[in-house]
Amino acid sequence: METGLSQCIAAIGQMTAEDAVDLRNYSPLTLAYIGDAVYELMIRSMVISRGNAPVNKLHKRSAALAKAPAQAWIIKAIEPMLDEEELQVFKRGRNAKAYTSAKNASIIDYRMATGFEALIGYLYLQKKYERLTEIVKTGIEKYSEEFKH
Repeated sequence: METGLSQCIAAIGQMTAEDAVDLRNYSPLTLAYIGDAVYELMIRSMVISRGNAPVNKLHKRSAALAKAPAQAWIIKAIEPMLDEEELQVFKRGRNAKAYTSAKNASIIDYRMATGFEALIGYLYLQKKYERLTEIVKTGIEKYSEEFKH
């Protein structure tokens, strides 16, 4: 499954510009914007890889992993495996001034989730698909073990 997900992400990434992107010029909220979409696709792919189910059950499983508190928990769990560059991107996203607020999350969880999504977006735009898959897969596995999802 990991290889298939990496291949899917890589295929989508081929639709973006082939040139190296200078992500220092991107706002962390822009990175989080694309990271949110990439993470959602990854979650849905992982959920359906566990087997066919009614759509409402698939949605509940996916939504549980996409909420800010879950993302905040995941980034805390995987933070030790981040390198310095990845940690810096996460912190930029976490500290960004967002003009929206979370509906069902604390401001701390919302900011942590924004940092997590910025990291996902950064890795995606850098075309570091294997690393992206490793981080998300590890985080979701740890979360699932802890909360029995």
